Amino acid sequence: MVEPLALEELLVHGRPSGHPVARREGAVLDLGALQSRVAGWRAAFEAHGGKRFALFTDDTFDFASALLGAWHAGACVYLPADARPATLEALRPHVDAFAVRAPPGLTPLSPAKSGPRDFQRLSPDLAALVVYTSGSSGEPTAIPKRLSQLSREVATLGALFDADLGDVPVLSTVSHQHIYGLLFRVLWPLASGRVFDAHALPYPEDIVAALQPGPALLVASPAHLKRLPSTMDWSPVRGHLRGLFSSGGPLSLEALQACRERLGRAPVEVYGSSETGGVAWRRRETDDDASWRTMPGVEVRADEEALCVRSPHLDLPQGAWFTTEDRARPVPGGFQLLGRRDRLLKLEEKRVSLSAMERTLVDGGLLREARVLPLSEGQRVVLAVVGVPDAEGWRLQESGGRRSLNQALREKLAPHFDSSALPRRFRYLEAMPVNSQGKSTEAALTALFDPKRPPFRVRERSPERVLLAVEVPASSPYFDGHFPGSPILPGVVQIEWALLLGREHFALPPDFLRLETVKFQQVIPPGAHLTLELTWAAESGRLGFKLTSDVGAHASGRIVLGGGVG
Repeated sequence: MVEPLALEELLVHGRPSGHPVARREGAVLDLGALQSRVAGWRAAFEAHGGKRFALFTDDTFDFASALLGAWHAGACVYLPADARPATLEALRPHVDAFAVRAPPGLTPLSPAKSGPRDFQRLSPDLAALVVYTSGSSGEPTAIPKRLSQLSREVATLGALFDADLGDVPVLSTVSHQHIYGLLFRVLWPLASGRVFDAHALPYPEDIVAALQPGPALLVASPAHLKRLPSTMDWSPVRGHLRGLFSSGGPLSLEALQACRERLGRAPVEVYGSSETGGVAWRRRETDDDASWRTMPGVEVRADEEALCVRSPHLDLPQGAWFTTEDRARPVPGGFQLLGRRDRLLKLEEKRVSLSAMERTLVDGGLLREARVLPLSEGQRVVLAVVGVPDAEGWRLQESGGRRSLNQALREKLAPHFDSSALPRRFRYLEAMPVNSQGKSTEAALTALFDPKRPPFRVRERSPERVLLAVEVPASSPYFDGHFPGSPILPGVVQIEWALLLGREHFALPPDFLRLETVKFQQVIPPGAHLTLELTWAAESGRLGFKLTSDVGAHASGRIVLGGGVG
């Protein structure tokens, strides 16, 4: 194991140019390759002359190169959570240019072919980064970070965990575009001298394949760890993990037990946020209720049960405290979390706790997870529920229809909430939709109620194929005017649904290129129940789709996509 370096000095001295930095498709990229790439990016940023650049790429080596290139050019990097056109467009007023990916109509920056390698020590006061909250309860908020904050946190991680991990490669299921992935997948490996993989591991099959060669460290999220299938053979890799990390939300006991059994160890769970950075950690090897242990230099207290944090990872005035949205009870050396603080909404002149409603829904049975959110319908606001049913809940829906489950949930809420506040809209999923940070954002949950989006249920799923049960609501606006007296679902909408649902289940390239072998065999009337089979061939960029029902085939074809990042 090499000596750790401070972020300010990564490229200045300390390691030979042949020191391995990253792995990409079987090839090893060394420090010399990183320095060359950083020099090219620095030259590109300096030639542009701006000081604020948005950066998005899926390739972690390219990301690290561009990030360091911007810092050595004295620039600040803005990290969008994804590369959707709307996300990038929202950044346009805040940045001078875009690196690697840009909104439609703009040309992104790319690295120069070469540049001088005369790297100087970076200033700790550099305005290095702007990250965004996940938008779990509203619009994402910009969080600025100085280099000193990032450097201190990386040093803290090294002091806590380096000695137990050894010199092992870093694998990841999470995106480096979020602060957790940035720290654990990029900056800490660079500082500690560990090799990191340039590409993420989106599926359990990828995790098994990556672990088979030998010991490694895995950076994951609860969303990934709770999807470790028991049907897979984990025995060849059980025990290969030297370290397992999880952050971004609470890890359920079910997921914890799956990690113990299938991966051979309990993860180190890290508590923190985009605003606070890392605050505390725990490892529940045998104790399911272990308390959180505060990180070195971090102080916590509870003000009326609200967890407050004072930390060197925060950029606040001397002595100031940051109040989180979590409830906690201090214990010696740390704290115990008591759940989220209530999210209150004024509805029909009455205050309603959305958090309490979610707890009531889960505690009453039928749902394993629940999120309650407000929806605007004309001049009024109604409550909507996104739920993940348990086995009993799915049985109730299958036997009595969705309305039966809706009514059962409303009856469970009725003794605790005013009738005017009971939810009116419901969506049921196999799992909550999560973004690349493993978070369920309010925007993604609200999108489930878009009348243009078809309700669906996952029947089968694999890395290259998904089988969906899709409903065609008679209320869909797509039937309006198409055609009066004999409404049918337009063919262009069928293609749009295939692409929309394909993006929810596969990491598709952003750009539509063309259609291939599209056929429409039978019309689709209102109220139809369809089966949609989607297949993804990443090597050719083709998303195949087949729409069928009890009456036979309706449509099929391939959507060709391109414009990959990185």
